[in-house]
Amino acid sequence: MAHVFTPGLQVIESTVIEKDRTLPIPGRVLVRMNESVKAEQIVAETEIPNDVQSINVMNLLSISAKEIHKFMLKQEGDPVAEHEPIAQNKPFLGLKFFQTIVRAPFNGTLERISDVTGQVLIRKPPRQISILAYVDGNVKSVCEGMGANVQCPCTYIQGIFGIGGETFGEICMVSSNPASVLEENEITPKHAGKIIVGGSHISYKTFKKAMDIGVKGVIIGGFHAKELKAVLGYELGVAITGDEDIPTTLIVTEGFGRMAMAERTYNLLKKNNGRRASISGRTQIRAGVMRPEIIIPFTAEESKNARPYDASSESGIQIGDEVRIIREPYFGRLGKLLELPPDLTNIETEAQVRIMKIQLSDTGEIITVPRANVERIEV
Repeated sequence: MAHVFTPGLQVIESTVIEKDRTLPIPGRVLVRMNESVKAEQIVAETEIPNDVQSINVMNLLSISAKEIHKFMLKQEGDPVAEHEPIAQNKPFLGLKFFQTIVRAPFNGTLERISDVTGQVLIRKPPRQISILAYVDGNVKSVCEGMGANVQCPCTYIQGIFGIGGETFGEICMVSSNPASVLEENEITPKHAGKIIVGGSHISYKTFKKAMDIGVKGVIIGGFHAKELKAVLGYELGVAITGDEDIPTTLIVTEGFGRMAMAERTYNLLKKNNGRRASISGRTQIRAGVMRPEIIIPFTAEESKNARPYDASSESGIQIGDEVRIIREPYFGRLGKLLELPPDLTNIETEAQVRIMKIQLSDTGEIITVPRANVERIEV
């Protein structure tokens, strides 16, 4: 049987995933091997140096640089509080009114006193970096001082595009079917803190209401690309998403525009309605592909039959497989592979490429697309 290898979008009801949770610099690991962890649990933490501010004490006190130590009230290494005096000159004729006092601009540590420049350096308190487990699971391994690997038996679903970082909450089905548009009046205060699931589309106005209410995440079939700027406040370039400063993570499962969510994806989410999930909008389309993801952890009983996904067992995409088109003009559309002609074919760009014939799921239309424009939906 003819087949071809293509990238795949995973929609897997039962699998086992692993997540490396590591610090950017060495610190403390707070979990042990085989320990059970929750998504919100801190597995590792560290501190990184904060900003330094320079204060020109020499000019403020009208002294020479070499004299600076005589007028300092604090020494190198001393903690300082906001507005606390750190240096002062002697009052003129004993009158406090004519005395100049230099105060700390913020809480921190006096790091350096220079008798060459006459300046003092104060560093802000170190920034705390905490790494959460992100998923409910068990610690499979620990890297001393850096982090841990968390293993999670789960239902695993990838989207095609997302924005917003890692979060977790209860799945709540809102749209009644995968083709429904998620309307503004369907989102209410009861959805605060939850991950809501819509159908084919959500508008910017509706998504803004979700953010204002405090919804943790929105999973939807389609979203208009032009409305991303309204959400973010800037144009989204070709880069990795996931670090956007927004309160609600958005995961688009099908593509841009109004697109019914794939039946399998919608039904898996519906099956897990009310269950806790972890999601991330992090996406990278180019080298080192990353997809937004939905992770629904299993109970202890369900975990007994879960097995890791075996990529080595893939036989490539074959006739009859369900596929998704990942480039225009059919971006996000689903269909079934009908043919894999072996010969090169001329396409509109005048290039000669190998193509495949696909029957679209929504209209039944049979189309021809380059093989590079298609990915298999892995189940």
